[in-house]
Amino acid sequence: MSGPLEGVVVIDLTRALAGPHCGMMLGDLGARVIKVEGPDGDESRGWGPPFVGPEDDPISTYFLSCNRNKESVTADLKSDDGRRLLTRLVRRADVLLENFRPGVLDRLGFSVERLRDLNPGLVVLSISGFGHDGPEGGRAGYDQIAQGEGGLMSLTGADADHPQRVGVPIGDLLAGMYGAYGVVSALHERHRTGRGRVVRTSLLASIVGVHAFQGTRYTVAGDVPRAGGNHHPSICPYGLFTCADGFVQLACGSEGLWQRLATGFGLDPFAPGFATNRERVANRDLVVETLNAAFADVTHADLLARLDGIGVPAGEVRTLDRVYDWEQTRSQGLVLDVDHPVLGRIEIPGPPIRFDDNGYAGGRETHLPPPALGAHNETVLSWLDEVERG
Repeated sequence: MSGPLEGVVVIDLTRALAGPHCGMMLGDLGARVIKVEGPDGDESRGWGPPFVGPEDDPISTYFLSCNRNKESVTADLKSDDGRRLLTRLVRRADVLLENFRPGVLDRLGFSVERLRDLNPGLVVLSISGFGHDGPEGGRAGYDQIAQGEGGLMSLTGADADHPQRVGVPIGDLLAGMYGAYGVVSALHERHRTGRGRVVRTSLLASIVGVHAFQGTRYTVAGDVPRAGGNHHPSICPYGLFTCADGFVQLACGSEGLWQRLATGFGLDPFAPGFATNRERVANRDLVVETLNAAFADVTHADLLARLDGIGVPAGEVRTLDRVYDWEQTRSQGLVLDVDHPVLGRIEIPGPPIRFDDNGYAGGRETHLPPPALGAHNETVLSWLDEVERG
């Protein structure tokens, strides 16, 4: 497999997106990720459209998005056979991932105490909706609900009267990312202590964790942020502008950049109300109106060229087809070719990190396609038999 986590065995009991995204990240880094699914499979296998493949057994593109570099085994954890299989896996694993509602794993017979008895070195990641404790710790967690409860929707949208979810399940994805970060940290600590840890995160925590400057606006300054459309609340000009045939985004993160922009389009950068960022933020509507007027007769291609020529950071708004067909995207290893057992050669989004200059996407030389349900039952059982024989 290769990769920084080569030799690490991960048991992935998760389903939907947050946990599977974490497991996929660990798999991208070279870990062996064994996805344990119920007899009917991860719920996301049925999420669509779109579906692809044979009409009598369609494949969800949602499932394909978060389950590369895994093996799949099936087990009913409410049955004796299923619990025996999980017990065998836990004894041989380095990491266990779970995103059941708080208390479910205990009721299945795999409390933290039992897991530690079976394998003192096991790192356990538990992802929940709102946390494993606290007054609302038992709530079920779904991304859009967490986006609202965590304040993100109040910051997103045209204005305060039109809250808007983010266009991807960002709470799920962030929880998976934070979970992977916690798992890798716990594995590092285990080299020193010999013991595993329980790592906990939640959709709520993941969203609050990325409030950044919007959080300190309230906690320090007492200012409650509201949605403000496509313009930055603290920097101006910084946002989406109109031109003759569409839109262009630009970012003036310094006074020097503002002065280049204004001068390049025949404006006075030191005009009253425009001279400093603080003044421009206070007069944002006028700044935006002035720039939109300056760009009104310029096509977006020409505008991007002019902005590049004067050194002002800018970009366009791409649809996803243009993102994945863009040579820059492909040059970064962000599109993978994998051989799917049913679909054949397909392209899927790739991992967002690379190591050194070996050209590999993620941390491994080759990538596995998202698995068919139970495709690795025999392989995993044979491996367990072999390691148990010593």
